[in-house]
Amino acid sequence: MAENQNIEYKSTWRDEYLKWVCGFANAQGGKLYIGIDDNGSVCGVSNIKKLLEDIPNKIQTCLGIVTAINKMEKDGLEYIEIIVDPSSYPVSYHGEFHYRSGATKQQLTGVALSEFIMKKTGVRWEDAIVEDIGVDDLDAESFKIFRREALKSNRMSPEDLNISNKELLEKFHLMSNGKLKRSAVMLFYSDPSVIQNGSYVKVGRFTNAVDLQYQDTIEDSLIKIADKVIDLIYLKYLKAKITYEHDRRVETYPYARIAIREAVYNAIIHNCYMFGTPIQIRVENEAIIISNQCFLPEGWTAETLMKPHHSKPYNPNIANVFYRAGYIENWGRGVEKICDACKELGANLPKYEILGNGMRIHFSALKSALIDEKTVNVQENVQENVQENVQEKSRKDLILSIIRKNTAVSLRELAQKLDVSSKTIQRDLNQLKRKNVVYRIGSDKGGHWKLNK
Repeated sequence: MAENQNIEYKSTWRDEYLKWVCGFANAQGGKLYIGIDDNGSVCGVSNIKKLLEDIPNKIQTCLGIVTAINKMEKDGLEYIEIIVDPSSYPVSYHGEFHYRSGATKQQLTGVALSEFIMKKTGVRWEDAIVEDIGVDDLDAESFKIFRREALKSNRMSPEDLNISNKELLEKFHLMSNGKLKRSAVMLFYSDPSVIQNGSYVKVGRFTNAVDLQYQDTIEDSLIKIADKVIDLIYLKYLKAKITYEHDRRVETYPYARIAIREAVYNAIIHNCYMFGTPIQIRVENEAIIISNQCFLPEGWTAETLMKPHHSKPYNPNIANVFYRAGYIENWGRGVEKICDACKELGANLPKYEILGNGMRIHFSALKSALIDEKTVNVQENVQENVQENVQEKSRKDLILSIIRKNTAVSLRELAQKLDVSSKTIQRDLNQLKRKNVVYRIGSDKGGHWKLNK
């Protein structure tokens, strides 16, 4: 039998092979054979009696686990079988954590190690205690926004919300032994980057794959980010196509707002903040791409997300607060809601993409709602000119009205009354003079104005 996820062959014993035992214990368990070469052929061991005494002791001393060790024989050659059961807690070898993956052993470090320990111990990243930040340090505006949205969504009653901030945090299990959990700081602290770099949202406008036009970085509590990010996208990064039905103005955006909102909020609550990578929202000419770091439940794929599935939020505490605020749906209906909104708009369904620990959701623009940028610029210039002409016409009417009441009014007094410069008043009067609407009799100081009927 060839080496695989659960079988490893070694021709002789070395103490470093305790790493392989550690890897099996941290994974699905397995069998380590001493006295079998890489081809699976028995080569035997000469000092089997001593090894049968030493190996169990070393495993228990160095790894803290007990394994079954058997003496085996084939064709007159003796070898050793070490049976390792999967451990329910993390097992380390001299402070190193090893893991069996396929037919290889890997040493876990960084984010992978943190994620592994959380899975084994049941303590999630968001449940860790924060020592240096207290309830009084949290952002009052974030609590105000949450109470407003929770009341508006009818997911909490006025009686539920009419409690202190500390009681509210305790109600949502965001505190432990009087101290804040990471989730509480992420949700309600104005600068969550103090506990984890990259805890923010970036929005960028691209004309193509590489050319960035402009961008925004939203660094704040997750509650305040959720409160402002969707408006930012739709007011600054997107333009609506304007049509008219009878006398009613209709604005159509190329992306369903409900779908984008749900996708952004899903990225926030499912993001693995340990990676230190911000959530990124990329707005292109005909697409929006929302990306975040995540760990999908075991066995899930991009296809799983597009089918009916149970709700398994990566950050349950953060997800619960977002649900109570009405920001997200429950019971795994988020993707279904996104797809329904795209269908209602007439746009294509989004596409999910999994790249390592990164997830991206691609939204294609509704082509009929796209506006040519050149046309937009012309429309904006025309609108500015129209507004300027209207303002000038209104100002000239006011000048004439003031002159009718006081023909001796000076140019300086006109400028003060209309809150504009004397140069602007002079320009308006010159235009009125050229049209023979008004003219001056006498000097600038002692004269007066005369209006033609």
